[in-house]
Order: sequence, then structure tokens, then C-alpha cells
Amino acid sequence: MSTTTAHLDRDAVVYAYPLYEMRRMRAATSPRRVAAHGEAPAGQRWCNVFTHSRHLLAPGRSRVVTPNNDTLYSTAWLHVDDEPLVVEVPDTQGRYYVLGLLDFFTNPFAHLGTRLTGNGARRFVLTPPGWEGALPAELQAAGSRVACPTPWVWVIGRILVDGEHDLPGAHGVQDGLQVRRLSDWIAGRPARPEAFDPDCDASAPPTPAHFAHQVRAALHANPPPAPDGQWLAALAALGLDPAGAPASHAAPDRLGPALDEALALLRGAETGRPTAEGWTLPPVVSGSFGDDHRSRALVALKYIGMLESAEAYYPMAWQDAQGEALTGRRRYSLHFGPGATPPVDAFWSITMYDARDYMLVANPIGRYAIGDRSEGLDWAADGSLTIHIAHDAPSDPAERANWLPAPAAEFYLCLRAYIPQPALLEGRWHPPALQVTGHSPSLAGTAAPEALA
Repeated sequence: MSTTTAHLDRDAVVYAYPLYEMRRMRAATSPRRVAAHGEAPAGQRWCNVFTHSRHLLAPGRSRVVTPNNDTLYSTAWLHVDDEPLVVEVPDTQGRYYVLGLLDFFTNPFAHLGTRLTGNGARRFVLTPPGWEGALPAELQAAGSRVACPTPWVWVIGRILVDGEHDLPGAHGVQDGLQVRRLSDWIAGRPARPEAFDPDCDASAPPTPAHFAHQVRAALHANPPPAPDGQWLAALAALGLDPAGAPASHAAPDRLGPALDEALALLRGAETGRPTAEGWTLPPVVSGSFGDDHRSRALVALKYIGMLESAEAYYPMAWQDAQGEALTGRRRYSLHFGPGATPPVDAFWSITMYDARDYMLVANPIGRYAIGDRSEGLDWAADGSLTIHIAHDAPSDPAERANWLPAPAAEFYLCLRAYIPQPALLEGRWHPPALQVTGHSPSLAGTAAPEALA
């Protein structure tokens, strides 16, 4: 096989990888049971219904990598195939929320909520690809109609919570989220979910056979947009023909190496561009990744469910100011000068994750994120803020007030900027570098800490 052919095979797998992850996530997160309708038929799940997380995520409570700890999640897998769906949202009384809509290629194609559609009660109509029917006058308000690029859509809602005491208000917003078929809405019938077969073992490893089955099924149900038609031939050469044509004898032999190479590429790569301060800025995405298939696949692997950049922007830190990997063996400080905290129109936070599994890290004080809404922070007299990141609790009370606990092993940070201002999106403001301030005494015997600058 030529080098050119091998690279084309790898790139075809990279193109298809988000479809594989969406099938896995649909199987892992769509409900088997909903309160008003009971268990789905054997082997099936429910779609076209919202499910809600009632508590802020903590370690062990998420199936989605790099989860946030600022909001409650409300999610729904929607099958928008033969008629529109009506999504109803209550008045949130000024509370920030967003329903992010992902097509089956993981493009964040629509956002419903505070930034674009306000906080008042609204009805939205999600229409199937190519649908051109008429809508009742009550559903024709500006911004209410949302054209879906694929028949399957994942809605990931985020509802702001300012601590445990604020949960009842957020629960009220969740309880007001409803989805109904257009015909049911017109007739005044109650919501009724749809049963479907997810046809996926979400815990199975990505073997060539498993990957091929998931991608073929995903493409069959969610045809790619016309500009991506050129990829169908490359996918067919790997036995991934969505029409279900038999694979050639060469296809299975080619898919295995291509899948191995693609996964190695994605697992070892970072999304976006590095800054001089050691952070990585994600690509600025507006509704679609376009032809940047590698970034799309990286996000699907590491940060699936990402919103478009104007809604939320996620710089990541994997290194300190000296370019060394972040580790619990060291202590760090992150200093924001006066008036130099992240420029946002909503709110910001910094969340800690274990670098091994991309999940939240258990710690003795139950603090998984720190930000402008954190209670009890110690701000300096000049308005600056220094966050202290370490495995061991600082001995100084002021530092302990601003402590973000770290695991013993390697970790990374995500700065979440909700409704970021242009200075952040345009690269005129960067997060400050993480400065090494010492090492963690309790871990001194686990490995010899390198010399500290």
C-alpha cells in the first residue's frame, strides 16, 4: 500500500470518527426508562424526551468527558425524521441557560437560550432535513424554526446553578422543558417518547468490526452533507459504505491499520493552538467545523458536546510556564492581575480533570472548579486574584480559600468562558501561565521532583 493511500485511509477514519462516538454516546445516555412511560421495550431506549441531571456533576457521575461543574445538564436525543418536533422552554427568570444542538457529525449547529433567544418562555420547531411544510402561526415567531442537518440530533442543555442552595430554581427550568411531535402539539396531546434500538455496546473497544458497524449504520441514517460526498468513496474502500454494500477483500485489512493510526494521531494531538503561556486555545467554531475534520474528531474524542465558541470558549492547560506537564507532585499559582480576569458577558470557571480519563477529580473539599461565582475567594486589595493549585491543602488561610485541589498524577485544566467577549475569541487576551511554586510534601516519596525554577 502506498503512503498516499495509507494517509487517505487514516483521514477517512478521522472523518468518520465523530459518527462512531455519537452512536456510543446515544447508547450510553439515552434512557431505558422515563417516569411517565416506564421501561422501553426490551433492548430499546427512549428518544424525543428530556432527561435531567438533578445535581452538579461530581467524580463518577458523568459519561461525557471533560464535564462541567457550573451547570445542570438536561439532554435529549431527538429523531427528527418524518415530521418536526416542538421544543418548549419555560421562562428562566433571568437564569443563564443554553440548549446546544449537535448534528450527528457533532457540529454545534444551533443554540437556544440566553445569548440568542433570551430567557423568556419560547417554543422552537426543529424541522427534518429538507422539510418544507407549513407551520401554524403560533410557531412562526422569529428565530423559532431550526432546520436540522441530520435526522438524529443530540440536545445538551446547560442550566446555571450557583451552588447547592440554587438547585430548586434550576430544577424548575428543567421541569419546564418539553418536546412533542408537531402533530401532537397541534392536537393538544401530551408528549410521547419514541422507542428505538441503539444497536451499540457503548463499552466495547473500537475494534475494526465494531467501528465499521457503527459508522455504516450512522451514515445510513444520517447522510453526509453534499460537500462531503467525496469521502464516500474513501469510506467504501475501508468497508464503511453506508449503503451496506459488501466490503472488498482488501477493506478489512486496510481498516485495522487506518483505525490504529487515526486513534494514535487523535489521542496524541491537542486541539487548537498553543499560547506562550502554556495554554491551548481551541479553534473558533461557529455552527460547524466545516472541513476541519481533525479538530472535529479531536473534540469528539476528548470534549464531545462542545458549544460554538461565541457561547462558550474552552482554553485548556496541560503544561506549566516551563512547558512541563501539570502534575500533583508540584504546586502552582495562577495569577489574574487587576481587571484581567477572563473577559466574559456571563461567567467563567476553571475546572480540574485527571489527564488519564478526562474526568473530574475527587478531593477532600469537594471543589472541582473555581471561578467568579465561587464563594469565599480571597481577592487582593488591588482586585487581583491568585488561584492556588496543589494536591495538598495550602497552610496559609488566604491561599486555602483560593485552592483548587489536584490529583496525585498528571492533570489538565479547562477555563470555561461563557459568552466570551471578542478580546478572548480574537486572541487579544490569553490566560496567564501556571507558575511552579513548590512541590507537594505528601507525594515527595512517590517520585523525585525535578528541580524547581
